[in-house]
Amino acid sequence: MKKTVLPGKTPDNWDAEALFLKSERFAQRMVEVDSDNWEHALWSSLSLELLARAALSNVSPALLAENDKVWGSLYHSLGFAPTEERFSPKSIAITEVFRRLASIFPNFTKEHESFCIQHTGKRNAELHSGEAAFDGVSGSSWHARFYAACSALLATMGMQLSEFVGEEEAEVAKKLMAAAADESAKAVKGDVSAHQKVWLAKDEKERASLAATAKVWAMRQVGHRVSCPACASTALIVGEPISAPIQKLEGSEITETQEYLPNQFECVACGLKILGLSRLTAIHLADRYKKTQVYDAAEYYAPADEYHGFEEDNNER
Repeated sequence: MKKTVLPGKTPDNWDAEALFLKSERFAQRMVEVDSDNWEHALWSSLSLELLARAALSNVSPALLAENDKVWGSLYHSLGFAPTEERFSPKSIAITEVFRRLASIFPNFTKEHESFCIQHTGKRNAELHSGEAAFDGVSGSSWHARFYAACSALLATMGMQLSEFVGEEEAEVAKKLMAAAADESAKAVKGDVSAHQKVWLAKDEKERASLAATAKVWAMRQVGHRVSCPACASTALIVGEPISAPIQKLEGSEITETQEYLPNQFECVACGLKILGLSRLTAIHLADRYKKTQVYDAAEYYAPADEYHGFEEDNNER
């Protein structure tokens, strides 16, 4: 038996490799933007949709085709050229993509599906309405679930997270996912509640004095200032660097920035102290932060003084 109509290659709009590469491009853009910026979340949602479509296309491009009455989209997805007039291929909605993936791959769970629908739904609101859907949304509220969903999708294609966002970001993602999965960390909410009760039992004058002291203390320390979840005073978070420092020359000054992932919290007003990323995640204090330092360019690039710390040699002959 001879086939008289032969398919061509899969069209780029539904090709798994092409979809993945575009998703990877958006993911790289996401990583470049500050994690507390609305654009960071927007790029992540765009990347997530294309990654999901790549995973479904990797099973079969036909699964992305809308089942229209004239079946042209399905025919097109298989590599054939439809002959109907004014043909425009149509793909299924992203919610249906996630539903099919959850049915095909057991490791892409209902939890993953639910998050993905929610995250891409905010993207639709951001792009197609007057709502600023990603404004004020902290990265710590979705990063772990985003990377868990991406990991599950990548696994269906035999890939790892590091191949998608790079080794550095993948290491951060692993820590975030582990912290979110630590159920025991939720006990920290009891500590916050206990400190809050003690704080509210103090008279107003004492609270005001302690809050003022905490504000001065935080200004003098190295770290990232936040509001205490127990007493709302100025508190401090410190962490570990998760990226190499980036220098930018501006006139005669060099601005150096470096991103950190928090692992410690302290409030001197109410005495609350928290150790560990997982415990900070449980009370929404796990957002990354940036440390910025400004140097004089001449001093920054000046050669090191080999005799720094030695007394001046005044020996005479």
